[in-house]
Amino acid sequence: MTISIKPDLFPISFCRSSTGSGIFTPNGAQTYYFDMKTQEGRLLIAEVDARPRQSPTYPPPVNWSLYASDPKHFFPQADVFTGTIYFDNFTFTELSQEAGNHTVCQKGLCCHLSYKMAEKCNNEVYAFGAFDGLHVVEGEYYLQVCALVKCSTMDLKSCGQEVATARTKFDYFSLSGTFNTSYVFPEVLMTGTQLAPGEFKVREELKPVHTSVEDCY
Repeated sequence: MTISIKPDLFPISFCRSSTGSGIFTPNGAQTYYFDMKTQEGRLLIAEVDARPRQSPTYPPPVNWSLYASDPKHFFPQADVFTGTIYFDNFTFTELSQEAGNHTVCQKGLCCHLSYKMAEKCNNEVYAFGAFDGLHVVEGEYYLQVCALVKCSTMDLKSCGQEVATARTKFDYFSLSGTFNTSYVFPEVLMTGTQLAPGEFKVREELKPVHTSVEDCY
């Protein structure tokens, strides 16, 4: 099955100036496009399986919350605050140290983070957040999100606002969450709102792990 899409101009991140679209499958992005400098579109073409679940090589269902639901992975919860990402109210905790473990919860979702920074910029602040609720802007759909973000300023009130660059480098970070669905889509955005296919992996214990030390946010 071949799909062609002439993308509309809409944000693929929290940066209103970036535009793009893509064709995505359970195996990742088949093709994608974004352009932060112009308002031009692009025709995207990809060949994808019409009925992937009927394929003998289709992977079995994944219980994404299996690892995160283990009580031993619940770290003491630090002080929390609220912030907004694309009109959704997240519960955040600040990454005040260069390495550590964090748990942050909202409603039925608990998110866990282990991380180590290789080089932390003194003028950058990072936060780890959770959102469990109904998204109501440009459509209505239920979301559960675990997010590691760079705040736009040193003020914690800016966490979740538009960001396009980052200079802090991570040796690694590992995220997991008690998601109540098997439809979980890990995503890493690099400086310049670049997607990072291949820059992370999902371990056997079902933790998305980023192993690159490139700039990320």
